[in-house]
Amino acid sequence: MRKFLVVLDDTRECLNAMRFAALRAAHTGGGVTILSIVQPDDVPHFMGVADLMRQEARERIEAHFEVFAKWMRDRQGIDPELVIREGEPVAEILGLIREDGEIGVLVLGAGTDKNGPGPLVTQLSRSSGNLPIPITIVPGDMSKERLESIT
Repeated sequence: MRKFLVVLDDTRECLNAMRFAALRAAHTGGGVTILSIVQPDDVPHFMGVADLMRQEARERIEAHFEVFAKWMRDRQGIDPELVIREGEPVAEILGLIREDGEIGVLVLGAGTDKNGPGPLVTQLSRSSGNLPIPITIVPGDMSKERLESIT
C-alpha cells in the first residue's frame, strides 16, 4: 500500500497538509503516516528534566495526533500511523522515507506569511531532485472546499 507521509507540527499550514494527505489516501486506497519530530534544542541536557520534557512532548504530540486521527478515521476511513522521532527535521524525514518503502509521497504545507513557505518546504524543495519520492506542497491558505475538489 502506498502511504502519504505528512509532518505534524504546530504550524497553521499543517492542517491543510493533513487534509490533503487523508483525502488523497482515501481516494487512492492508500494510507497516511504522520511524523512528529522533537528537535534536540527543545530538550535540555539535564537527565531528569530531559526525560520529563520528552514525556510531556510525546503526550502533547499524541493528543494533537488523536484530533487528526479521529477526523481521518471518521470522515475518510483512514487509520493513520504515528511516528515520533527526536532529531533534526529534514534528517528524520529522509530517514523515515528510506526505512519505510511503502511511503510514496511526502506532503508538506506551505506557510503564507512574509517569511516564506517555511523551513521544511525550503530545505526539502532545494534537494527535491535527489529525493526518492515526490513532494506535494499544499498552500497553507487553500480553502477546505478547494482541497476537497482537487483531491
